[in-house]
Amino acid sequence: MTAYFISGASSGLGAEMARQLVARGDSVALAARRLDRLEALEQELAALPGKVSVHALDVTDAAAVVASMTMADTQLGGLDVVVVNAGVGGGARLGTGGFARNRALIETNLTGALAQIEAALELFRARGMGHLVLVSSLASVRGLPGSAAVYSATKAALAVVGESLRIELAGSGIAVTTLRPGYIRTDLSASSRFPYLSPLEQGVSAMIAAMDSRRGDVVVPAWPWRPLGWLLRAAPAALIRRFL
Repeated sequence: MTAYFISGASSGLGAEMARQLVARGDSVALAARRLDRLEALEQELAALPGKVSVHALDVTDAAAVVASMTMADTQLGGLDVVVVNAGVGGGARLGTGGFARNRALIETNLTGALAQIEAALELFRARGMGHLVLVSSLASVRGLPGSAAVYSATKAALAVVGESLRIELAGSGIAVTTLRPGYIRTDLSASSRFPYLSPLEQGVSAMIAAMDSRRGDVVVPAWPWRPLGWLLRAAPAALIRRFL
């Protein structure tokens, strides 16, 4: 049995990850701002074999991140895996008066992620083991135009932090995995213009398989997102402007 801490667990990828992990007998600390949704998910999972704890958490509050993760560590008998998953979309096109929206996006997707990384690594360094999982995005592989610009920048920055930590922590007993999900059907992706969305259960199953393998940097699900990621990197800017 493995003990997980998952932020952004009240909906989407985080909630489905909790369902699949608890169903196989793992312990999961559910953390998110929306306590009512967390409690509803806790009730949904009550009949499954794994253990669940619930933590109301705004990841932009660094002190609260430390408190929640420390409490979860105690309640679950020591966290093995921390999944930095909390994130938001909805950025604004630069130069259109949307600074507050973009700053809020950065505070959740990047500053909040750094708060979680700090808290997790403090626990893991003290015991010489652990697994840090950073949920980036396929949008991180290329700068994207318009309202996606700041979102893609935050996810690219998170992926670079993951790479830096893998270099630093190699051989330490602490693994670092960066997941780059493609377009998976969630509330966050509902407004996407992309013609195909991976089913939620399939996408999260691929994420968990990548976590279990402790691979360093993975696009998930592999099909069709891995080849599309290569195309996204290589595509001319004019093509990116036209379709994204």
